[in-house]
Amino acid sequence: MSIFAISDLHLSFGVDKPMNIFRGWENHTDRLLANWKRLVNENDTVILPGDFSWALKIEEALEDFKFLESLPGKKLILKGNHDLWWSTAKKIKEFFEKNEIKSVDIIFNNTAVVEGYAIAGTRGWFYDDTGSKKVLLREAGRLDKSLSEAKKTGLPILTFLHYPPVYSDSVCNEILDVLKAHNVDKVYYGHIHGAGFHNAVKEYDGLKLELISCDCIDFTPFFIA
Repeated sequence: MSIFAISDLHLSFGVDKPMNIFRGWENHTDRLLANWKRLVNENDTVILPGDFSWALKIEEALEDFKFLESLPGKKLILKGNHDLWWSTAKKIKEFFEKNEIKSVDIIFNNTAVVEGYAIAGTRGWFYDDTGSKKVLLREAGRLDKSLSEAKKTGLPILTFLHYPPVYSDSVCNEILDVLKAHNVDKVYYGHIHGAGFHNAVKEYDGLKLELISCDCIDFTPFFIA
């Protein structure tokens, strides 16, 4: 029973948003399917920190969720910047129940216990002046709540973000302050693609950072524990 993670699947089975127009994304769902089935067993868990589907509404994401449901293991999804289908936790869970999506759950202001670990995280936000300060502070609050819930379990914590808290020479201090307050020493994140991989920061002020966008890890679930 293992824990894996992979971000930014960008599925589009229900909408017209092909990813093969981008270099390196040819047949990406077939490659993902093969690698997932090769590594992940039914008793394993896979964390997906954002940009799961291009759907604009949750109903449009049904075929993407059916694809995910067909894959082995339990899946935990966090929100990404392109997950415009995302709604309230209540509506998402009702959608799962209605459509018999049984192996998928979400991390949203909460934690989940998996194989002796507490899973925590949030989307995060921009690390420069182009983003909304209000949204950034809200995301910092959500991260604090998720980590606080995780801490209550007394278990070691695995922390996930969609946006990197540090990228190139840009730093999101509001998110870093929360991570530091909770003594987080490693974060797994997505959002970055292609050549952007070369500007990814692996460590900052004692915090280790692991980029797990699917194209940066060859569409292969990343083993964590």
